[in-house]
Amino acid sequence: MSMLERIGNGVSSVLNLQDVNVPDILMTIILAFVLGLVIGWVYKMTHTGFGYSQSFVITLVMMSAVISLVILVVGNNTARAFSLAGALSIIRFRMSLREPKDIAYVFFATAAGLAVGAGAYIYAIIGVVILGLFIIILSKLNAFAPSFTTKKLKIVIPEDLDYEGRFDEVLKKYCDAHVLVKVMNIDLGTLFELVYDVKVKSSISEKEFLDELRTLNGNLRITLALASEDSED
Repeated sequence: MSMLERIGNGVSSVLNLQDVNVPDILMTIILAFVLGLVIGWVYKMTHTGFGYSQSFVITLVMMSAVISLVILVVGNNTARAFSLAGALSIIRFRMSLREPKDIAYVFFATAAGLAVGAGAYIYAIIGVVILGLFIIILSKLNAFAPSFTTKKLKIVIPEDLDYEGRFDEVLKKYCDAHVLVKVMNIDLGTLFELVYDVKVKSSISEKEFLDELRTLNGNLRITLALASEDSED
């Protein structure tokens, strides 16, 4: 046996390459990556609003492939599983998910990676295709959309103004429902700010609505915005 052969056998023995099925590893990672691309495409196709993030979609794609690799590495080895769990526990994730459904996409990509890494290729492919179709159908049908729009109304008033019941008539005229959720003093206590959740009627003029409120609050600042756009509350 030549020296090169002895060195090659020694390296293979140290790295346990004889137990590694390279084609299976490649197929697993590539399939997980492709399924991650499908999940990313479904997310992009069904996303609504202004919070779309390219980096989040790329993260979804990477998650499927990375998790499949993790499952390959762990296998049935308990010691490896605990070692990886300890290593991952020191990582702090700072991703801020803007919408609740983004969390579902994270689990979606995770499940796809787990299934592929465990060798359940058919389960992974069928699961991604079927769930992806379900998500697209629900998005196209605009399923479970609310029949009204909830908005946040903020009214600034002088500190000496008796606000209890003062705006009720105008709110009943222009809103299907309203509730006072917060009262706080601002500008060193010289002013108060009333915060309402309101369901504005679809047929009203918002300008007329705000004009009538202005006659009651001394023409101070009034803000009417979608509840989802108000990050302070």
